[in-house]
Amino acid sequence: MASDPSIDIDAATGANIGGWPHVLQCLNEIFVTRFGERVIREWFGSNVPRLLGEPMNSQTIVPFFAAIASAIDQWEPRCRVIRVVPDSVDRGGMLRVHVEVEYRPRALVGDFTVDGARRVTFETGSSGGLISNAAI
Repeated sequence: MASDPSIDIDAATGANIGGWPHVLQCLNEIFVTRFGERVIREWFGSNVPRLLGEPMNSQTIVPFFAAIASAIDQWEPRCRVIRVVPDSVDRGGMLRVHVEVEYRPRALVGDFTVDGARRVTFETGSSGGLISNAAI
């Protein structure tokens, strides 16, 4: 398989970043950006930040899952959502969700060949964000 065409700058270190770590960085950016927050790209982001302050119950859990899945489908072509699986909810409202995706490293250039499945663990809290990932 040819090399991954996505190279960018790591937000934490300033070094080059590519491949799956770059996808994780992009997903985190999508999940923490509210719609309308960016002046030039007002439509970029997700409903995830709006739902983070809500209590996780039967009325909010499905919209939360939908916000995660639709944001990935809309903004990250290198991932195709397979399923969103709840892991745990604690009394403080902290929710841990596993998002299983098909990883397509060359999707940015139109090659949608799958390079295996990956799992992203998303945990809500005061700041929200991605906490870990693993190959399935």
